[in-house]
Amino acid sequence: MANKISDETIEYVGILAKLELSGEEKEKAKTDMEKMLDYIDTLNELDTEGVTPMSHVFPVNNVFREDVASQKDGRWDTLANAPKSKDNSFKVPKTIG
Repeated sequence: MANKISDETIEYVGILAKLELSGEEKEKAKTDMEKMLDYIDTLNELDTEGVTPMSHVFPVNNVFREDVASQKDGRWDTLANAPKSKDNSFKVPKTIG
């Protein structure tokens, strides 16, 4: 099952990829693409009946903590780290003259 790619297709792919290919480069790209398509056809011959599809190669677990409501908002801890504060807010230098 040999896949064949036309010159027009290679030209179109070159335009999409914004590549200027010489004649030799176009032929090499055409050969490489045909080999890739042939390999994909080979993979499609595999029996995948009963194989569970994967979204990731490794198991993915939720790494986020539970959202727990509390009465403390951390405002005082944050203000304690501020270089300057005024009226329970950050005091910042004026940026617009």
